[in-house]
Parts: sequence; C-alpha cells; structure tokens
Amino acid sequence: QGVGIGDLREINEADLLGRAVVETDQAAISELIHGKRVLITGAGGSIGSELARKIHPFGPSRLFLLDRDESALHGVQMSIHGRALLEGDDVILADIRDPHRLNEVFDEYQPEIVFHAAALKHLPLLQHAPKEAIKTNIAGTVNVLAAAEQSGVEVFVNISTDKAANPTSVLGFSKRITERLTAELDSRNGSRFISVRFGNVLGSRGSMLGTFTEQINQGGPVTVTHPEITRFFMTIPEAVELVLQASVVGRGGEVLILDMGEPVRITDVAQRLIRHSGQRVKIVYTGLREGEKLHEDLVSDTEQGERPFHPKITHVTVPPLAAAQARPDLRETDEQTRTWMAQVAYLAEDKLPQPDPARLPQQNPRDEQQ
Repeated sequence: QGVGIGDLREINEADLLGRAVVETDQAAISELIHGKRVLITGAGGSIGSELARKIHPFGPSRLFLLDRDESALHGVQMSIHGRALLEGDDVILADIRDPHRLNEVFDEYQPEIVFHAAALKHLPLLQHAPKEAIKTNIAGTVNVLAAAEQSGVEVFVNISTDKAANPTSVLGFSKRITERLTAELDSRNGSRFISVRFGNVLGSRGSMLGTFTEQINQGGPVTVTHPEITRFFMTIPEAVELVLQASVVGRGGEVLILDMGEPVRITDVAQRLIRHSGQRVKIVYTGLREGEKLHEDLVSDTEQGERPFHPKITHVTVPPLAAAQARPDLRETDEQTRTWMAQVAYLAEDKLPQPDPARLPQQNPRDEQQ
C-alpha cells in the first residue's frame, strides 16, 4: 500500500518543523482587510489560494482572484464558495506579463490591497530558462507594481523567497530584483509596498515532500542532491499567516522574514518518510545543481535585521531599484542573461555572488540503502 501526503501530516509539523506555529494578530489583520477591495495575483497557486481562503473570512468588500490558469481559478473558487461557476468578476483570467490587461483590471476594480503571489519558482528549470524568469518574475512584477501605483493601491505585499538572500541562482536573482523594485516604489509613494521572504513550503505543488512520496510509492530510489544539504521549511498556512501579519506590521520598503527555526537536513526528511512507509527504498545522491546552495540564508550579508514588532519576524531593508534598471536585452544569450541578472541583483551592493564552497569540487554521487 502506498503512502500519501495525507498520511504525513503529523510528520510535517512535529518532525520536520520541530517548533510551535507562530501566533499572529488576527484582530489587526481583520482591521486591515475588513471592508477593503483585495486582489491576489497567482491566486490559483499554493500560496495564492491559501491566501484567498484565509482572507475571505475577514470580510473584504471584494476579493479578486487573478491567475492565468483557468483550472486553478476554478479550484480556488470551489474551495472558497463550494461552487465554481467562473462567471463573476471576482475571478480574473489575466497574465501578469500583459501590462495592458493588468491596467484594465486595476482601473476597473480599484483594489486597495494587493498580494502579489504570481511567479515561476522551480530553480533548475529557471536556471536553464532565465529569460522566462525575467518575463514573469521581473517584468511581470514591474507590470503589477505599475498598475498598483497608478490605481492608488494602499498596501502591496510582494511574495519572495529565502533564495533572494545572497542569491546564486536565476530564481534567487529574479526574486532579489523584485524585492528591490518593490522597495523603490515605496520610496516615492505614500502607500506601503513591502516584501515577505520565507523558505520552502511543505505541500505546495511540485514540492520536495510530494516528490519523495511519489518516489517511495514507485519503489525508489529517493533522490537527494547532497548528503548534507539543508533547507528552511514552513507549512502553507504558516507562510500565509506570515504574509498577512506582514501586511499589518511591515513598514514601507521593508522585507519581512519569519524565524523558521533550525534548517532541516533533507536526508533526514527522506529517511523519516521511508521509515514511515515501511518499505526498503534507496536514497541516491545526485549532486548539487547549477545555482543551488548547500545551505540557504534568510538574511543577506549586506542586511541588518531587527525585530521591532513581533518576536519571530525580522525586518530588513533592501536597496531600491528603479524599473528602468530592470530591462534587459532579451536577444542576448542565456549566459549573458544570467550574468545581467546577477549584476542587477547586486547592483550598488559592492558584492557579486560567490560559488558555494560545497560545490568546489563537486561531490561524487553516492547512495545509501534504507
């Protein structure tokens, strides 16, 4: 009998996280959202859909769900209302790569609060398709920011990742740039434009846990890139609670980061899941991929963190970056594009990414039997 994600709920929080769920100020979140027009980009994704489900009970006057995936919109509407007719104006089929469509949406619906969750997120895929990361993560964010500024949005929350701290990958570069673009807009706007940075999300589409579960069900092997690789983890509800809390306490231009406890060794996760399955499955180490770190950072070397409002939430500032500095020549090669992204991500920081020592030399793949 196979092991499913549903069988691993207790393992998720108790064994993997090893910490209590962070408490948030529900009254303050309600005060911010109640009666407001709220728009979520990427509303059909793992984070966007959970945001929608968490925001709905707070009673926004309108909750607009924007995504380019019609099936995902159907799914999130069904999860909120128990039906999904896709005929109301609260579900918006749009691509953040299309600035004209975004301007139409923002002009028509005049959102007061925006949660920007639309993004491409898979590191190895983006490493080999850097121009796609630019089109969606960077140019798409520029488009959403411009539409938000033009329509007078009061609060803008950009969803980022720990890979934006000391970035070494296309994904990290692109998200670091979006943090800086968001901070720049705040510096010349009376509204609050902030970013939220967190680690790997358990149970999201394409996440490690789902991959391991599928590999175990197929009899293995379970593939891990490096014996000592670690990552920070959050559950989807925990990540979304942070985003909502950040929308309340974040000061304009800041990046907010949750204290996610100690990083988790991926090999330990694989071993626990294999033991839980009762099967004998091999773990194979495949080697770190291009742009991948052995250990993630939460705060960049150039950032100074403080915790002024919440004992588990760190505030940092990032150097603003004007949109005009984030327009590459997409006719260049992929290698030139990756170089451009690294330079822009670190622009004015007197720092360029250094190789992870764990990759010099590359560890030879090896395996172990469970």
